[in-house]
Amino acid sequence: MTAPDGAGTGATRDVRVVLIDDQTLVRHGIRSLLEIAGGVTVVAEADDGESGVAAIAQHVPDVALLDLRMPGRDGLWVLDELGRRGVDVPVLVLTTFDDDELVLRALRGGAQGYLLKDVTVEQLAGAVRALADGGTFVQPAVTARLLRAVRSGSAAGQGPEAGTGTDEARVQPLTERETQVLRLVAQGCSNREIAELLHLAEGTVKNHVSQVLLKLDTRDRTRAVLRALHHGLLS
Repeated sequence: MTAPDGAGTGATRDVRVVLIDDQTLVRHGIRSLLEIAGGVTVVAEADDGESGVAAIAQHVPDVALLDLRMPGRDGLWVLDELGRRGVDVPVLVLTTFDDDELVLRALRGGAQGYLLKDVTVEQLAGAVRALADGGTFVQPAVTARLLRAVRSGSAAGQGPEAGTGTDEARVQPLTERETQVLRLVAQGCSNREIAELLHLAEGTVKNHVSQVLLKLDTRDRTRAVLRALHHGLLS
């Protein structure tokens, strides 16, 4: 059994999750799956946006798992409210909807991850751990849809700061290595995983990520991926 709060030599603390979904059966199912996966503990559940924001404020979890479509205050409202309050808790959207515009709105709203509910328990637990470790995770199938939408122009005007006259000037070209790093960020890899895949020191990866954020004039990894997609830097 994992020792609480990482007590003991080499022990690690479970990732603490607040689960927000209006369907009771879905919440119970996700909780059970995460318990089976291990290393993740659901510390609170909420069935609407307002109670979800309250639960996040009370428990300050490592990750919030959020459904988008809920009666009353929906998931997009939750993201807006967390941003308004300055609450810095990574949000992983888990939904049955794969609408391109909805994905973009959620990610622009501050979500660090986006999964459809047809993922495996391993993918879900892995995404939760990635966000808790400071990474991002957008399901590859969703990333592919976004990339196709941007290429076809159907997402025109919906990208981060898209349509502003100064946006192009704020984006600087990326080096080949920075592009490699950003592609792995888009796949949800943590700095440690990127370092292992590219055979680099983790500190070097952090420097590359910092340079990417600077060159793309954005403050977090998810928005960097969105802006790179918008400008065709990951094509």
